[in-house]
Amino acid sequence: MNVEEIIPKITEAAIGWAPTVAKAILTLIVGFWIIKKIVGFAENIMYKRGLDESLTKFLSSLFSIGLKVMLLFTVIGMFGVSTTSFLAIFSALMVGIGMALNGSLGHLASGVMLMIFKPFKVGDLVDLNGNVGTVEAINAFNTTLATLDNKRIIIGNTTVTSNTITNISGQGTVGVDMTFGIGYNDDIDKARSVIQSVIDRCPHILKDPSPMIKVSELADSSVNFLIRPWCNSQNYWDVYFFMNEEVKKAFDKEGVGIPFPTIEYVGKA
Repeated sequence: MNVEEIIPKITEAAIGWAPTVAKAILTLIVGFWIIKKIVGFAENIMYKRGLDESLTKFLSSLFSIGLKVMLLFTVIGMFGVSTTSFLAIFSALMVGIGMALNGSLGHLASGVMLMIFKPFKVGDLVDLNGNVGTVEAINAFNTTLATLDNKRIIIGNTTVTSNTITNISGQGTVGVDMTFGIGYNDDIDKARSVIQSVIDRCPHILKDPSPMIKVSELADSSVNFLIRPWCNSQNYWDVYFFMNEEVKKAFDKEGVGIPFPTIEYVGKA
């Protein structure tokens, strides 16, 4: 068969399939748009019913995946492929893919565990495997954190559940642990009084539980105070930055020294 015979056949086939292809593309475009609307509508209903935000986002993610798979079956059926036969092939393919993507299925299983045991929820400030940030979403396969410097960290759910989870703010109130050092020649009681005055001026620090100010260590070059003021979880960073800046200013004003490393060069006489 030469080129002159092949080209007309290809052209005829293309013309014959063109309406089906166009219909399939249009179905995909409209289908994805409808799915987005349906998932958004379902999310609104779950929110209105008071469902936990973390669970809402997780269920929405699974719902969206399920609808998109159904849309894919519908589009494939437009090309004359038997849905039953394709489903059997698809199932066998999924088994193979599942074995190859064992880690991804592990992420899904871990996501379900996060929904059941709820070690944290959307909006909590957490430390996940050394990554500190506010939980933005708990999806089927990963958890998204927003950091203080506006970075987005996406962590696989298996990594989340297989490592230590520190929920910093999930209890409603949180202690803000900080260490301040003074010189050995400085007065401990005066330094404690200065720190207390700064605590009293911070609008976000709670009176109950009462703040802790203790000498925690006699270090090589400093006497270290461990302080733990308490605040509502959403004010954690406000307290942290306020205390660091204002204690330094107050120490300078009251003549309390903060030791820092120094290097002495000894030259030859």
